[in-house]
Amino acid sequence: MTRVQKKLLVYGEVVIVGIDVAKRKHYARIYDQKELDIVKPFQIHNTREGFYRLVSKIKEAEEKAKAKTAVIGMEPTGHYWKPLAWFLQEQGYTVVIVNPYHVKRRKEEEDNTPRKTDRKDAGIIAKLVKDGKYLSCLLPKGIYADLRNLTVTRRQLKQKLSGVLNRLQAILDEYFPEFKDVFKNITGKAALWVLRHCPFPGIILSTYTVEELAEKLKEASSNRVGLKRAKKLYETARESIAVTEGLKGAKIKLETCLDEIEFYKTQIEKTEKAMAETLKQIDIAENLLSIPGIGLVTVASFLGEISNIDKYNHWKQIQTLGGLNFTEESSGDHKGQTKISKRGRPELRNLLYQASLTLVAKNKEFKALYHYFLTRPQNPLKKKQALVAISLKLLRVMFGLAKKKENYDSQKVLGEYRITQLKQVA
Repeated sequence: MTRVQKKLLVYGEVVIVGIDVAKRKHYARIYDQKELDIVKPFQIHNTREGFYRLVSKIKEAEEKAKAKTAVIGMEPTGHYWKPLAWFLQEQGYTVVIVNPYHVKRRKEEEDNTPRKTDRKDAGIIAKLVKDGKYLSCLLPKGIYADLRNLTVTRRQLKQKLSGVLNRLQAILDEYFPEFKDVFKNITGKAALWVLRHCPFPGIILSTYTVEELAEKLKEASSNRVGLKRAKKLYETARESIAVTEGLKGAKIKLETCLDEIEFYKTQIEKTEKAMAETLKQIDIAENLLSIPGIGLVTVASFLGEISNIDKYNHWKQIQTLGGLNFTEESSGDHKGQTKISKRGRPELRNLLYQASLTLVAKNKEFKALYHYFLTRPQNPLKKKQALVAISLKLLRVMFGLAKKKENYDSQKVLGEYRITQLKQVA
């Protein structure tokens, strides 16, 4: 949204509504252009009846101020604001969101205290909206809403899986600390078989011979692991410093972790399958998937974060949405270091960064560009800075392919000017 569009919304025949969102009750204030309350500040319950009461108050304020419309701002507090935002948009109102950081700063400017009250916060939100310090409220619709939910679900499942894996490793650190010396991947087929049937050194040594263990590992891993690994496991078990008390309880504790790992893996597979099916309904998905090194999950997560790309006129709008826009702190003769703002969606920012790690390893053009950023004669970048630059290049490429509905072209992605630069440092 441009600055001109903002002024059209918050100046003229319009009232400004600030809402402090909570779980059960919201607090609202409605201002005129002089930042005066048009109606008395009021509470609304988080119910349909409460929502319609808010609408009636807005209409009352519009009549008193002789305004034609209203702009409604709220601070995105957790997920509590979404039902109200959806309702108000369905009623035809313009809903915007304000940055919690801006609310905090303005709150202290008001009376030189961080004191929080619902009445105060609602007023500050309304003032920020009037000053044009807000962001568009991008509530995904249709298949993009599905992708958003699937993206969040997968991320939460991955976090839970990571937590269980940490718990599993903690058990092994106590009862078989050398296990990872034998199996680098503790969730591989052979490793999981051992953890299910003979997870601790004493059980291994008392239950199987080396030959028997080798046969079991071959069977579990489809012949990928055999006698060599069995010998190493047996020798490691013999020399282990593992704790030998509480094994019965530890085994149950470990089995619980394994059950959870299996469950979360199944749920992640189910979610990714749903992502794939949903992407089939989006025509630009194939264009984005044509980028070497970019997979289904990255594309689905990207579209789940930004919603319909038709809402954006320039890739820099997405850059700002992800907090990847650059800021610099300078004062007098001191020139500070340029950094990304990180004032945006951390999930989108992390998604592009993680994708850049894959690209510099698997994509020929991005790998060459990354090397150029690190070695160029003027202003060479550090590794993390170069990866951020690659993230922005990826964003530009994805935006361009989606807008033009074209597939990845290795010749176009760098351009003649950049290719000349790459040759100079080769």
